Amino acid sequence: MMRGLDRLLRPRTIAVIGGGAWCANVIEQCQKIGFTGEIWPVHPSRDTVAGVAAFADVDSLPAAPDAAFIGVNRDATIDAVARLSARGAGGAICFASGFRESQEETGDGAVKQAELLAAADGMKIIGPNCYGLLNYLDGVALWPDQHGGEAVETGVAVITQSSNIAINLTMQERGLPIAYVITVGNQAQTGLSEIGVALLQDPRVTALGLHIEGIDDLRGFEEMAATARELGKPITALKTGKSEQARAATISHTASLAGSDAGAHALLARLGIGRVTSLSGLLETLKLLHVTGALSSGRIASLSCSGGEASLIADMAHGSGLSFPPLSDAQETGLRAALGAKVALSNPLDYHTYIWNDGAALERTFSAMMTEDLALGIVVLDFPRADRCSAEAWQPVINAVAGTQAATGRPMAILSSLGEAMPESVAQELVRLGIVPLSGMTEAIEAIDVAARIGRSRPAPEALLLPRNRTGARTLTEAEAKTALAAFGVRIPRAERVAGSDAAASAAMTLGFPVVLKGEGIAHKTEAGAVALALGSAQAVREAAEAMPTDQFLVEEMITDTVAELLVGVVRDPAHGYVLTLAAGGTLTELLEDRVNLLLPSTPEDIRAALNKMKLAKLLDGYRGAPAVHKGAIVDVVMAVQSFVAATHPEEIEINPLLCCTDGAVAADALIITGENHD
Repeated sequence: MMRGLDRLLRPRTIAVIGGGAWCANVIEQCQKIGFTGEIWPVHPSRDTVAGVAAFADVDSLPAAPDAAFIGVNRDATIDAVARLSARGAGGAICFASGFRESQEETGDGAVKQAELLAAADGMKIIGPNCYGLLNYLDGVALWPDQHGGEAVETGVAVITQSSNIAINLTMQERGLPIAYVITVGNQAQTGLSEIGVALLQDPRVTALGLHIEGIDDLRGFEEMAATARELGKPITALKTGKSEQARAATISHTASLAGSDAGAHALLARLGIGRVTSLSGLLETLKLLHVTGALSSGRIASLSCSGGEASLIADMAHGSGLSFPPLSDAQETGLRAALGAKVALSNPLDYHTYIWNDGAALERTFSAMMTEDLALGIVVLDFPRADRCSAEAWQPVINAVAGTQAATGRPMAILSSLGEAMPESVAQELVRLGIVPLSGMTEAIEAIDVAARIGRSRPAPEALLLPRNRTGARTLTEAEAKTALAAFGVRIPRAERVAGSDAAASAAMTLGFPVVLKGEGIAHKTEAGAVALALGSAQAVREAAEAMPTDQFLVEEMITDTVAELLVGVVRDPAHGYVLTLAAGGTLTELLEDRVNLLLPSTPEDIRAALNKMKLAKLLDGYRGAPAVHKGAIVDVVMAVQSFVAATHPEEIEINPLLCCTDGAVAADALIITGENHD
């Protein structure tokens, strides 16, 4: 039976196995962080390690340790894990490399990893190839190097797949209280998702930050997000890298549009996990989430004593999901009373320096701005450098912000436009006061935007449609693909498959003109000259057929009332599920780069919202008096495609273009790549 993570995360006894510098560092870091439990070094020939009495082997330890740091080579690691598991230890950090992550170099890394998992049996292991964990709440450092954190009573937890990034994050001077830092290495047994659930369940943890190179387990990731939603603890993530599992582009547009990063972005959005673009953005977002939690909206107010700062923050928020609502009559009345007639009133507000050092006037000004419909109030304030200047005159602003927050009940932040202009001591004091200290305008805007996105109310999503294991692939002909989709409710043009130009001309006469002629067996028909549109006579069809590089043809009715063209595609991405792509279709696919990605299953409401986000949205709705498309028909097509995927688990589907008309939507071209199911 698999043991839980509690003993490993919060141990009272620690075994350190190995005698090298890394293991000595673990003992020293435990002592430095204030670990109050027992430390048991293990070495076969030394009496002491780092000045602490050692035991000859795991079997001679006084009891089964709650946690162990294993700092020996990979073969000795496997043996130590087996002995610890047999004794009933709580868990172990596996520091050694040379397992699956080095398969190409060693040739036997996967075998060694399998041996490691077998040795662990029911005992939890983190790693291999990782630094371990820091618990700043309980004073635990299963950690073989320096770190920059300090004891906290509450704080955020951070999980990363990079030990070096973990070290760097502990060195932050932004006033962020960090409760845990855990590195997961190659996640042989215990992955990021399972650790995330355990950390979220600690009542002292306020939010969770993730640095992700690859998703370890989709179902586990869904469980982690559900846990966060249930406990009201937000998650934000920095997702880097591209999954090698994600399918490379071959013959379709969809595969190139819906790469692994698109899948990751869709997954995080679906699960309500905020996505940031940098490590500094991750820290700033976590700081805001720690102090205020997720924001109720993107409606914010900014106040500064500089017109330049007011303009700068407005520009930097442009294009984000944030807004600076115009002032209401009540706000204008209150601000005018506090500032007098010389100040131009607006949001963002430049309140000038008339009231600098006047704490009462500052608080009246800030309070007049902060109405109930605002999610956050920001006071822009860069502090002078302490080694050359005095910040005494800045204290009234801090007092006024604290007073405003107490009086209005609205969350408040103090933002330094430059990161270095927010001293760590000031940031820590602001956190203590319940004021968000934001360092750097770029990172701050991203943090506020992400916190607002996390805070948007959304229903719990359905479980993801997971791809099955498949081998082989076959590309259906266009006619086969359309017939398959039509069986699930996709509308397709009337058509005939024929061989030869004379048969094509005859089929066209039966269907009625105008018609479309397509050469079969060609992937990119337009580029190969294998598509002819609006053919109005049998002779035109015959001539077009004779000019094409094939003698197999599809003759179709011409849809003449098209308002817009879309691409509807689904790609099997083993790392993230089935990625649905809605994009500008036809010849505009690459030109406009207009696309939205979702994961299956999606709801009709999801699909409508995605269509409304596209650049083509105005065209779909009827641009400048033009007719609008039948959006309901588009949604029906996407839902039919989703049903086809759920029933058949293909490698890929693409409808391009989907002809969007006023009374329906027609799949003018379709591609399906199938595979054999091996689940």
